[in-house]
Amino acid sequence: QVQPVESGGGLVQAGDSLRLSCAASGSTFRSYAMGWFRQNPGKEREFVASINWTGGRTYYAESVKGRFTISRDVAKNTVYLQMNSLKPEDTAVYYCAAAQWGLGSAAVGMHDYWGQGTQVTVSS
Repeated sequence: QVQPVESGGGLVQAGDSLRLSCAASGSTFRSYAMGWFRQNPGKEREFVASINWTGGRTYYAESVKGRFTISRDVAKNTVYLQMNSLKPEDTAVYYCAAAQWGLGSAAVGMHDYWGQGTQVTVSS
């Protein structure tokens, strides 16, 4: 099993940067793909970014491409989401998730373990 725990959320202004971290316990972390998703009240959880188990392949939602970067540090069992040029529409609870399907996926249903989420609020 892998248990993700997010950190790094907060309140920032439009144009600012923020880095989210996801520490994942479990000895099998390095074999999992990892993803970031976000959700606002009353809306479906949406894909943000994912990275395959080697870290060699990354995928992004069109809305964040060029602004967000996902990366992983296997030695630290940690995945990061670097968010630059933040916009008010990026405001959401951000969730980290682990997928046994190690190639990476944008699908919520392909992820097996989820963190509790961290709030990101971008003011205009």
